[in-house]
Amino acid sequence: MIRNILGSLVALAGAASAVLSPFRDWYDGRAGRDYRVRDLFEGITATESGVLVSILLPFLFAALLVIAGVVLRSRIAVALAGLVVLGFTILWMVRQGQAEGSLVVGGDGAGLQVGVVNAAAGGVLMLIGALLMRGRGWGRGPARAHARREREREREPVEPYAAPPADQVDMWPPTQEPGMSTHTSPWPEPEVDPYTGPDPHDPRTRSYPQAPPPARPGDPRDPVHPPRRPPEG
Repeated sequence: MIRNILGSLVALAGAASAVLSPFRDWYDGRAGRDYRVRDLFEGITATESGVLVSILLPFLFAALLVIAGVVLRSRIAVALAGLVVLGFTILWMVRQGQAEGSLVVGGDGAGLQVGVVNAAAGGVLMLIGALLMRGRGWGRGPARAHARREREREREPVEPYAAPPADQVDMWPPTQEPGMSTHTSPWPEPEVDPYTGPDPHDPRTRSYPQAPPPARPGDPRDPVHPPRRPPEG
């Protein structure tokens, strides 16, 4: 946020410097607004120019481009505006050098003057502002939303196994065996034999006297009260 604000201020300062430069002297007391845009492509002449068809025109376009770039937080737009200003300034210097034979810098008003400095400084400030700005980035919004969804998905509790549908058999991945929906053990449950009572053949379970086996049919002996032997006498 701070970088965007600082870069925007620097870029706007550069745009203001570039727009004001045609109203100042550029060479030998001649203001920048007196140079026609077509002279930059066909050669410098002594013909006076109107304001809207002078070198001010590309600088106004660059200033509007900077404003749009600041509003949209577009580094490309701001950088392109700086290149436009520097490009037209350098093109003017080339044409002026061809017309005069050479470019000179004089302190008595002859040669290059402050208007050229303002234009070049404005273009440089626009480029610096574009470098300072962080920019929005056209693909950053969807990527940021996707990253936010991934973080929310990681925060959600993950169950060891998803609950099976009601119309399907509960098959658990570790054992692939059916079981209750609350079964989470990786091992199958042991099968327990159903209880059928104590073993009658195990002497450890005979805590009470066993009844004698039933008498066979036709046996006159009483199985409960066997006959006694007669006394000897």
